[in-house]
Amino acid sequence: MKVVILAGGLGKRLRPLTEDKPKPLVEVCGRPILEWQIIWMKRYGFKDFVLLLGYAREKVIEFLGSGRSLGIRVSYVIEDEPLGTGGAIKNAESVLRNEDMFIVMNGDIITNLDPRPLMEAVKSDPKAVAGIALVPMRSPYGIVKVEGGYIKEFIEKPTLEYLINAGVYVMKPEVFEYLPDKGDIERTAFPKLAQERRLRAHVYKDVYWKSIDT
Repeated sequence: MKVVILAGGLGKRLRPLTEDKPKPLVEVCGRPILEWQIIWMKRYGFKDFVLLLGYAREKVIEFLGSGRSLGIRVSYVIEDEPLGTGGAIKNAESVLRNEDMFIVMNGDIITNLDPRPLMEAVKSDPKAVAGIALVPMRSPYGIVKVEGGYIKEFIEKPTLEYLINAGVYVMKPEVFEYLPDKGDIERTAFPKLAQERRLRAHVYKDVYWKSIDT
């Protein structure tokens, strides 16, 4: 099964770190985000990667090459202009069309979640076209509880009741019928799939997840 990494964005919110490199090559604890993602996926047995590149693509290709140094196989799909997340995946249809399923992930997340339960949820449902990994939302701020006009309690950055998109997806080839030539998947294909009840979800509660976006 192929692992697709969306790695073509401009990384505007990470400037100046991304002024001379793409976001997946920004280092966290001494390793580029991309390398952390490869290590994570290899832990679960995945070694075939497809990188969807745009901005500063030559830097990614120079870093990863054939993938041999990290023990993987890698191919690259280039977008000549920004296509959005949905358009970037659609642009890779020729590489992915013959797969039974494939994993897609945003190029700016670091996590240890196990993708296999999400894969099973999609595989076991004949109606499902895709699935999204969900994680509980953690408040970026501490919160304050008030009772009778007095401060009762301070709670530091609690986990909230809401679930958020973890940026990890499993897709069947039928998804290409829903993808736009240009545009973000979160605003195009996913709402339509949800409306048709063809979009599965798996909730991950006790995992590490962090988006490296600012």
